[in-house]
Amino acid sequence: MVRAIVGANWGDEGKGKITDMLAKESDIIIRFQGGSNAGHTIINNYGKFALHLLPSGVFYGHTTSIIGNGVALNIPYLLDEIKALTDKGVPAPKILVSDRAQIMMPYHVLFDAYEEERLGGKSFGSTKSGIAPFYSDKYAKIGFQVSELFHEDTLKEKVERVCEMKNILLEHLYHKPAVDPEELFQTLLGYRDMIRPYVCDVSAYLYDALREGKNILLEGQLGSLKDPDHGIYPMVTSSSTLAAYGAIGAGIPPYEIKNITAVVKAYSSAVGAGAFVSEIFGDEADELRKRGGDGGEFGVTTGRPRRMGWFDAVASRYGCRIQGATEAALTVLDVLGYLDELPVCVGYEIDGKVTKDFPTTGDLEKARPVYTRLPGWKCNIRGIKTYEELPAECRNYVEFIEKELGVKITMVSNGPGRDEIIYRK
Repeated sequence: MVRAIVGANWGDEGKGKITDMLAKESDIIIRFQGGSNAGHTIINNYGKFALHLLPSGVFYGHTTSIIGNGVALNIPYLLDEIKALTDKGVPAPKILVSDRAQIMMPYHVLFDAYEEERLGGKSFGSTKSGIAPFYSDKYAKIGFQVSELFHEDTLKEKVERVCEMKNILLEHLYHKPAVDPEELFQTLLGYRDMIRPYVCDVSAYLYDALREGKNILLEGQLGSLKDPDHGIYPMVTSSSTLAAYGAIGAGIPPYEIKNITAVVKAYSSAVGAGAFVSEIFGDEADELRKRGGDGGEFGVTTGRPRRMGWFDAVASRYGCRIQGATEAALTVLDVLGYLDELPVCVGYEIDGKVTKDFPTTGDLEKARPVYTRLPGWKCNIRGIKTYEELPAECRNYVEFIEKELGVKITMVSNGPGRDEIIYRK
C-alpha cells in the first residue's frame, strides 16, 4: 500500500512529524520532489533534527529511505546530513538513491543567488538553494543524471558543452567569474565516489516492493499553494508539490497511491513572497510566531521569520482538493490555547463580491479576508491523549475546520513530539 503525506498550505505544516510517526508501520519512505530548499523538523528520542533531503523515516532501523528521481539531489549535502544523524547516535539508515535522480550542480546555487540579486525588490524570495536553476536545466535537457557520473567520456564532453553556455550568462548577464570545466569535471568525479554506495534502479526496486505488499510512504515537500501549476504562481517552487507527482517522482504507477494525507496547520504561516490573504502583522503576528511550532515559527532551512496568519479555510480547502486528500491531519493546535477568540477566514472579498473558491494570482492579490470568530479554549491541551478529553471549544474549532475542508480530520497534533497526537475515529 502507498500513502502520500503532503502539505495543504504553503509548506511548514508539520509533515515531518506525521511522516516520522507513520513510518513506524512502513517499510519504505520516499522523497519524490524538491531539494534541500525546505526542511522538516523531527523531535524524537534521539533529539531534535532538521532534515532537508533525507526522508523523515530515517530514524527507524526497519525502514529503507529513498531519494526518488524527482528530487534535486545535492550530493555533498546528502552525505553531510547522513553524518549529522550518525554523529548524534542515530544508527546509519539504509538509503537508496535513484540512478535517474538529477544532480544539483555547484553553479545552480550560484545562479540562484545571482538572479535574486539581479531582481532586487522583484525577487521571488528564494532560499538560494539552486532549485529554480536546477529544474530549469532539467527541463531544458542540460541537467546531469546520477547515472551519467559513471560514463566519464560522455560526462567530460557534456560538462564542457554546458559550461560554454553557462559562462556566457555569467560574463554578460551577471558579470561574475566563469566556471572552469576541468574543475567541475573533477568535482563530479568526487560526487560519483560519494554517491556510489547508494545508487539503485529505484523504479525496479519499488516494482518488486509493491508486488511483495510492502507499506510505502511518499513524503512531499512544501505544500499545495507552492505548486508551479496550481499554486500562487509565480511565487511558487519549481517542482510539483502534489501527491499526484509522487507517482512520477518515485517511479510507481499512479493507481498504487491509495491514501493521501493532507497536513493542515491550525493557523497559517508562509516563508517567501506571494499573496497571503489571512496574514497578520505587528504584535499579533509576533506573539503567534513566538508561540508557534517548536521554538517559534522560523524557516527550517533559512531561519527566516515566517509570515503569520489566521486559519484560511478557502486556501486549505483548495489545498486539500488539489492534493486529492482522503484524510487530513491538523497540526500545532496546542499553540492556540492563549487566544480568547479564533478568527477563521471563511471567504475572500474580491471587487465587492465574496467567494469561497481559491482564485488565480491576479484576483488573489486583491482579496480581503472574510472572518468568522470562534471562542478560544484558554488552556494548555498538551498531554491530552483522546479527542473527547479536549475542551468543548477546541473540539468545536476542529469540527468547524473539518466542515470547511470537506475532508475528515483523522489526526490532531497537540505538541511537537512524535507521540503527541490524537487519533479520531
